[in-house]
Amino acid sequence: MDLLHQIVARAKADKQRIVLPEANEERTLRAADRVLADEVADIILIGNPDEIHSDAEKWGLTNIDKATIIDPLNNPKSEEYAQLLCELRKSKGMTIEQTRELVKNPLYLGCMIIKTGGADGQISGALSTTAETLRPALQIIKCAPGITCVSGAMLLVTKQAQYGEDGILVMGDVAVTPMPDANQLAQIAVSTARTARSVAGFEEPYVAMLSFSTKGSANHEVVDKVVEATRLARKIDPSLQIDGELQADAALVPSVGQKKAPGSHIAGRANVLVVPNLEVGNIGYKLVQRLGDAVAIGPILQGIARPVNDLSRGCSVDDIYYMVAITACQAMDAK
Repeated sequence: MDLLHQIVARAKADKQRIVLPEANEERTLRAADRVLADEVADIILIGNPDEIHSDAEKWGLTNIDKATIIDPLNNPKSEEYAQLLCELRKSKGMTIEQTRELVKNPLYLGCMIIKTGGADGQISGALSTTAETLRPALQIIKCAPGITCVSGAMLLVTKQAQYGEDGILVMGDVAVTPMPDANQLAQIAVSTARTARSVAGFEEPYVAMLSFSTKGSANHEVVDKVVEATRLARKIDPSLQIDGELQADAALVPSVGQKKAPGSHIAGRANVLVVPNLEVGNIGYKLVQRLGDAVAIGPILQGIARPVNDLSRGCSVDDIYYMVAITACQAMDAK
């Protein structure tokens, strides 16, 4: 798990302000206490201050006083946030009365704090669904410049050091967009490469656009989509090191890459794998995790202008702690 230690170390080196809007949830509060004790990030807790302090005392958490605590029902900036949210959503017919209620919602409030420069990222999901996490992020923070497609990346830490970066690979999309078109797939490639830099610490992402075909070995419309997505990704980011379409073995194994895709600067050295749809991504990473005994870290949401990450409702304190560090690393790159 050296990668996680590296991520935590990078977070400590440039502390970011991370919002935890589910502050009255035990795992979240315990993770916050540990983050504050280790000085991984500055923490903003959203919840009733008396309840938070009472819970901290009950659970023996001694570092919560180091956090900034914001009461969503007694927030001096509520009207300012409501007016701004109303302006942001007026084209959708949202009224000031509606936004005054929404800024009492911790998930919306956290995103408003980020929007107005008071925080750098947010994590929720211990109590909330993915839709509840994403909705305010997309309405308020919106997507990164040039990106309209949110996606999810998975860090895969394998015991096969000959692949990727000493056995570490980044795969996308594994979480959000079921059937991306060519333009969305191109955006997923660009976003996943950015995650590889900011979170996995790759000096140079080498992106393989995966398919069941390598360089025209098969003809099919889904292969055409991958080829077009590769072209569009280069247009979005001309500096991106990317090639496709490539089969997985051609992307990862130098001898196979030389045989199937001679002259490719990615074949045989890929450290970022972009799959053609969510079905492939979800199945693929779970097979690697279970059959290959790999550690899967994520999913990490990407494509939002400032990082907002989603937890599983079955998450552990460790999961939240490390996601704070991951979100902090993303926040550094987003500035």
